[in-house]
Amino acid sequence: MDVTKAVIPAAGFGTRFLPVTKAQPKEMMPVLDKPTIQYVVEEAVESGIDDILIITGRGKQAIERHFDKSYELEEELEADGKLDRLDRVQEIADLADIHYVRQKERDGLGDAVLYAQKHVGDEPFALLLGDTIIENGTPCTENLISAAEKHDTSTLSLERVPWEQVPSYGVADTADVDATAESFPVNDFVEKPPQDEAPSNLAITGRYILTSKIFGILEATEPGVGGELQLTDAIQKTRRRAWRRTRRRPLRHREHPELAASEHRNGASP
Repeated sequence: MDVTKAVIPAAGFGTRFLPVTKAQPKEMMPVLDKPTIQYVVEEAVESGIDDILIITGRGKQAIERHFDKSYELEEELEADGKLDRLDRVQEIADLADIHYVRQKERDGLGDAVLYAQKHVGDEPFALLLGDTIIENGTPCTENLISAAEKHDTSTLSLERVPWEQVPSYGVADTADVDATAESFPVNDFVEKPPQDEAPSNLAITGRYILTSKIFGILEATEPGVGGELQLTDAIQKTRRRAWRRTRRRPLRHREHPELAASEHRNGASP
């Protein structure tokens, strides 16, 4: 399975972070000296992917401007002799071949993924949520690609979250998980279940390797929680196939079957 393209959904309102996201995309919220989405793009690049599609929406123009060249700024930095800062600004524009498409209606993550169909075609692709940073010695996406190639199937990452946070996530049903396994099959998924009905506290963390089959499944999936098209519901329909999951050893974060899963240990989700 040769994964050469990445899709980064970044169209959501970011209501959890209001009022700061009223005028600023949540993906542009700074973590130290870089916006969140730059860490996500860098993870894809470090995983060997330089063809990236970002799904945007209304009010997200700052994302495109961030990854574009800024001739006036570069000229001013050069004139002032601030060459180290000039190098950093130029590196952003040269990170990858980044493309954009706008999600016309915010109808859920599954709907956003459908906008990638023309760009992806029949190829497998990496899906990285644009508002989630996962910190790891080996990039999370690189680990998932390795697991996908090993098992010739889709993969995703999972993380154990506190039980009281389970209703905020899609969670995995995994029977007899080997805590030492690099990856393992997942039986089922449930989108944002009540805590007392959740099969586990293994939450999907926003990193996936998917095949193009997901597009047809999404098109046949009815709206779910919140009246939105849920990616988890489409993934759930593939549970009879063989998904797998990958474990990020140096981390502490979340976990995710035709799929295999992997659990990480460290990470940050702004």
